[in-house]
Amino acid sequence: MSETEKASPSVRDKALAQRRMKILEAAVMCFLENGYHQTGVRDIAKKAGVSLGNLYNHFPGKHDILAEIAALERLELAPFLRLLNRNSVAPKLLEKFITSYTKYVADPDTVILSLEIAGEAVRKPDIAGMFLDNRTSLAKALSDLLDRGIAQGDLRPLPDTQEVASLMIEMIEGCAYRCVLEGVSLRKSMKSLKDLLLASVAK
Repeated sequence: MSETEKASPSVRDKALAQRRMKILEAAVMCFLENGYHQTGVRDIAKKAGVSLGNLYNHFPGKHDILAEIAALERLELAPFLRLLNRNSVAPKLLEKFITSYTKYVADPDTVILSLEIAGEAVRKPDIAGMFLDNRTSLAKALSDLLDRGIAQGDLRPLPDTQEVASLMIEMIEGCAYRCVLEGVSLRKSMKSLKDLLLASVAK
């Protein structure tokens, strides 16, 4: 067998990966429809069209499914991390980040799932840790961008760029949630949000 054949996933591996993803998608749908706390593994198995035993072959429990969702969130955040690390003028990158990240978190399903996870995370610190790691990575990349902008003279000096980055992310997410929950125009709110955030760090 060649090295290429060894590296290539088998038909069985592909089928298992597809079934695993199907279970994850079913879990997300259940969390959106019924809430995380109200959803049981039987509900997820039924929605995925698999037996309970089959589900347990992939995930020992609902907690493990949530851990996998956290891993998928890391993949979804990767483009934002790459954007923040680009070699370009800091204010320009910051504006692009605000626009793209606001649109991402303003998706209604994203808002509902985020609020469900946040509620469960308050009760269970280990769940909070899974998603806080993702938030920390994003805040670190944004903080690094602010530091570069300050060093290059494009942004004003800030007392704590890590804290500013965290607050910026919270404001973006809060704006997105408000747009979804209150039916506020995302375009209008985003314009005000960008003006506020960019002015707060402008030199």
